[in-house]
Amino acid sequence: MTAEYQLLDPRIQKWIYRQGWTDLRELQKKAIPSILSSDRDVLISAATAAGKTEAFFLPACSVTANIRNGFGILYISPLKALINDQYRRLESLGDTLEMPVTPWHGDVTQSKKLKIKKILLGFY
Repeated sequence: MTAEYQLLDPRIQKWIYRQGWTDLRELQKKAIPSILSSDRDVLISAATAAGKTEAFFLPACSVTANIRNGFGILYISPLKALINDQYRRLESLGDTLEMPVTPWHGDVTQSKKLKIKKILLGFY
């Protein structure tokens, strides 16, 4: 793997290995140092299925991997279908980091939303 891969949290490196990836995509390699530096805004733009989701979430999860109270990442998407797709793809990454990944839109049950509020925000 590349130098960019080595910048990621070791648990994320193991997750990537378990996915069977032999390398990161070029877009992901470029995004990782920029996001990890936390000293600039980063805009990721690429064609469909180019790896944008992982280009953001791999380094963002590395930065927030040890946050145990509250939300580390709040990702807003305009489409339920995209939220559901990303949830399916990121759920195992969240499990690896012991970081809850919770979709939040009109079709998600109130009980699931209440559960995450209790866990992360201390609401009852």
